[in-house]
Amino acid sequence: MADILPLAVLLLAIVVTALLLRWWLLGRRTGLGSPEERATYATLHTASLAAPALRGGLNADTASRALPYLRSLLGARTVGLTDSHGPLAWAGGDAWEQAGAVVTDVLDSGRPQASGQVIVAPLTVEDRVVGTIVAVDDDPSAGLARTATEVARWVSSQLELAELDASRTALMEAELRALRAQISPHFIYNSLGAIASFVRTDPERARELLLEFADFTRYSFRQHGEFTTLAEELRSIERYLVLEKARFGDRLRVVTRIAPEVLNVTVPFLSVQPLVENAVRHGLEKKDGVGTITVIAEDAGAECLITIEDDGVGSDPDTVRDALARGGGSSSVGLANVDERLRTVYGNDHGIVVETGVGLGTKVTVSVPKFAPGVD
Repeated sequence: MADILPLAVLLLAIVVTALLLRWWLLGRRTGLGSPEERATYATLHTASLAAPALRGGLNADTASRALPYLRSLLGARTVGLTDSHGPLAWAGGDAWEQAGAVVTDVLDSGRPQASGQVIVAPLTVEDRVVGTIVAVDDDPSAGLARTATEVARWVSSQLELAELDASRTALMEAELRALRAQISPHFIYNSLGAIASFVRTDPERARELLLEFADFTRYSFRQHGEFTTLAEELRSIERYLVLEKARFGDRLRVVTRIAPEVLNVTVPFLSVQPLVENAVRHGLEKKDGVGTITVIAEDAGAECLITIEDDGVGSDPDTVRDALARGGGSSSVGLANVDERLRTVYGNDHGIVVETGVGLGTKVTVSVPKFAPGVD
């Protein structure tokens, strides 16, 4: 028995030591380091939770969703957000009666102010005061005032991003309206003329073309969604080319080569079809004899590579370059519009690339990322 006791104590000591070592190693592996590092992480994490609501702009709904996190950042008893007209929401109790006069002064002056238990800092977008953040505490400190000012600056940056998103959406909608206005009269006139030519000679063909025309226009003039799939865009192009072949007859040849794996890639709505129409209108319409349109969509790793090529009359490269730089004239608004929208969505590295020469045809290339933030 005397020999067993020391052995048991030794085993217990080994087990305790092993548990302590495991706890220490886990702490080293999962811990966030010093108190300063943990505080930094907590601040950044809280800010990231508030950001999605603020990216929706400044209104009662977004303010109520963001305020719990802003209150946590400030550590104040009560925190509120106002716009330029009055309070939007509060966290920790309504303090408008206490803070209203200070808010009015800050909205007028554009400078942070404090009075009694109230600290108010302005929210600005492009140098415009659009609202305020209000912090109310029993014993406000100079540190809380500085923190409120910095939080207000961060909130302002999120609101500027929200306004940028809204401006981008409005710009894309305006560009789509301009594109539709440019495409529709020319195409509708020619399509209806082609359909009318078959009414007496081939009524069944006229009926089929009318259905293609209805499907094409339904897609082109739909009122929802900035984006579509490449498959949908290609179906619209197919309908467009069926109608154009009815007009051109044997003068128009179409070659397509589409990789199945890129059909589900998301692209801006009406970003490929205008390139095909441009090839027909400005490349083949003026050409004598047979002309060929080639449509290719390839898998290029992280990107989808789309090429529209014609063997038509071509153009002077300087004229095309100037048209793209200036936003296009009456004959190139389709190209310029698509180029601008692609750059707006994906960045300047993803505009269209045009290769052309007088009498040499035209090749337009577009590279679209398979996955991009904000594109769905």
